[in-house]
Amino acid sequence: MASRRHVLIIVQNLPVPLDRRVWLECRALVDAGFEVSVICPKGPDDPPYEWLDEVHLYKYAPPPQAEGVLGYLREFAYCWAQTARLSRKVWRRRPFDVIQACNPPDTYWALARLWAPRGVRFVFDHHDLNPEVYRSRFGEPAGITGKAQLAGLYWLERNTFRTADRVISTNTSYQRIAIERGKVAPERTTVVRSGPDTSVMRPGKPKPELKRGREHLVVWLGIMGPQDGVDGVLEVARRVVHEHGRTDVGFALLGFGDCLEELRGQCTELGLDEHVEFTGRVGAAQISDYLSTASVGLSADPLSPLNDVSTMNKTMEYMAFALPVLAYRLTETVVSAGNCAVYLEPGDVAGFSAALVDLLDDPARRAELGKAGRVRAERELDWAPQSAAYVSVYQELLAAAGVSTVSTVPTVDTVDTPAAGPSRRPSAPRAALAGE
Repeated sequence: MASRRHVLIIVQNLPVPLDRRVWLECRALVDAGFEVSVICPKGPDDPPYEWLDEVHLYKYAPPPQAEGVLGYLREFAYCWAQTARLSRKVWRRRPFDVIQACNPPDTYWALARLWAPRGVRFVFDHHDLNPEVYRSRFGEPAGITGKAQLAGLYWLERNTFRTADRVISTNTSYQRIAIERGKVAPERTTVVRSGPDTSVMRPGKPKPELKRGREHLVVWLGIMGPQDGVDGVLEVARRVVHEHGRTDVGFALLGFGDCLEELRGQCTELGLDEHVEFTGRVGAAQISDYLSTASVGLSADPLSPLNDVSTMNKTMEYMAFALPVLAYRLTETVVSAGNCAVYLEPGDVAGFSAALVDLLDDPARRAELGKAGRVRAERELDWAPQSAAYVSVYQELLAAAGVSTVSTVPTVDTVDTPAAGPSRRPSAPRAALAGE
């Protein structure tokens, strides 16, 4: 009995299924008849191995929080070594045909080259522009050390592009960079947007208690990193509450990240503790509750080399929940939201705050934007067509290599599979925050 084609997916910056995009990709491959294994860091209370929803999850203890250049180098080396170790374990259970690496970082091309002599192909799922991350956090380097660090990031990116048999880009801006900067042939690139699964992400019953006695709830959803502009969200909240006098508005900041504790301190300094809630890490059910209850969703990402060309998952998720969007006018944000959002020019915090107040006071406009956003999410952004494009990458890659992708489904190997019962099949990922 022939076994299914086996894909090994590598993720370093988030556990799976917390990484929503990667989890949707896993499920798309499984539904298309592939076997899927994932190597990633552990989340809180995660076991080292789990067979979840027909996906094999191999996890290692995450490294300590990195600080400084040496800290990041140690983190990358540790994660690379742990991933290499677990890739051998996956191979012993069942050889894989393809490695898919999801960046950051751009280091797993080296592991792909080690497996290439065994006929393993390499797919690069391009989640982040690491040189742009550096430039967005630290600016254009002026000194020798900074220039060397940025040059190193470009070198890693070039090697990733050169090694990849196929490149998956999250949007056309990333695809253009793969072609122009990475010298990837256009026929070896495919755009697979991180669209919401609108059959799961849809408005539910509001939870009035989340408003904590206020008329309006405004939400922000995402990872709280230095480049994500969450401090700007707090400044908007300060202006709305203290300058516009809107004590009937509460803010919920959903997510976690490097800056969470610093943001909590800033919130206290701004006198906003009674008006702003930090939820920390949230799961799919909590996200659904908040987005189904809120009046407006904020996409307040500041203009930067990274943000301008990156697709913000939060924007599309707001739309899936029929939540009106207020956003800064960034290139890919406009591609995602189209005419279904209210836009302000980047950096106009005063205008953003005033526009938020105006939108809160205009229920008809909010309803119109929410309805249009939901329709756009269903018809143009939904994961279903993206899933088809994603699976086609593997079908075409393996067909070109003369490897059949049509076969019978094997009995699950019992060496690494829990003995009791079938796999759990949740209706949605345990958390819906993806790297942005």
